[in-house]
Amino acid sequence: MSQDVTIYITDRNGVRHEVQAPTDMNMNVMEVIRSYELAEEGTIGICGGMAMCASCQCYVLNDVVPIEPNPEEEAMLWEAYHVKENSRLGCQIHITEALEGLEIEIAPEQ
Repeated sequence: MSQDVTIYITDRNGVRHEVQAPTDMNMNVMEVIRSYELAEEGTIGICGGMAMCASCQCYVLNDVVPIEPNPEEEAMLWEAYHVKENSRLGCQIHITEALEGLEIEIAPEQ
């Protein structure tokens, strides 16, 4: 039996949301943000989750998920704005039970 995980997402207005993310739908953080409409439409996931636009950049605020991005993600972050040491692309963080309690903040628009 699959279960949802609780993730805390701070939107671009500084409002913190507690959301339930399903672990059985092969979703990623960017898709969760879109499904809860936590970012204005057309401002996140512009490339469709292919790690090609950095519109879903977020800051990982706790140590639930490894900070090290994969090579494609790292290359995209290299070209992005507002990048910090804890930046990740939301489309590259897949929802699994290991993400229970993850805290992220959506980066400012590019």
